[in-house]
Amino acid sequence: MPKPRPPRIAARAVIVHDGRLLLVNAFAGNRSPLMCAPGGGVEAHSSLPANLAREVHEETGLRVTVGAPCLVNEFHDRNRDFHQVEVFFRCTLDGSADTPDSWKDPEAVVTKRRWVTQAELAGIPHKPSSLGAVAFDNDGISYDPLEPLVW
Repeated sequence: MPKPRPPRIAARAVIVHDGRLLLVNAFAGNRSPLMCAPGGGVEAHSSLPANLAREVHEETGLRVTVGAPCLVNEFHDRNRDFHQVEVFFRCTLDGSADTPDSWKDPEAVVTKRRWVTQAELAGIPHKPSSLGAVAFDNDGISYDPLEPLVW
């Protein structure tokens, strides 16, 4: 049996603006309706905040200031030998919340961007399950235990 791959580390942004949380659909080819906070895998020799600011700009065209961590989440999919540890940071916008309709993710991964209220989030498939509570109700840091990735 092959040795499992080590967990992947990712940084994600919790951006709440005018009472709405920014979500992205980060599945190339729009193969899943699952939404998540913008962000992604970290590159070696670059800090988590620097990686996150880069990822947010690539995925949304927005510039952010990265603040304090607010959630550590991990999920896995045994069928794909995938385990990811994510560190979520509270972020604030540097400039407008508007992204031109012409904006395209240069890696062609993000297929949708959407600002949602807490009520709207409840009806949208998203991960992690605790994202709404962290974004809208919690000012501290939380840990979301290992959960299966379900599409």
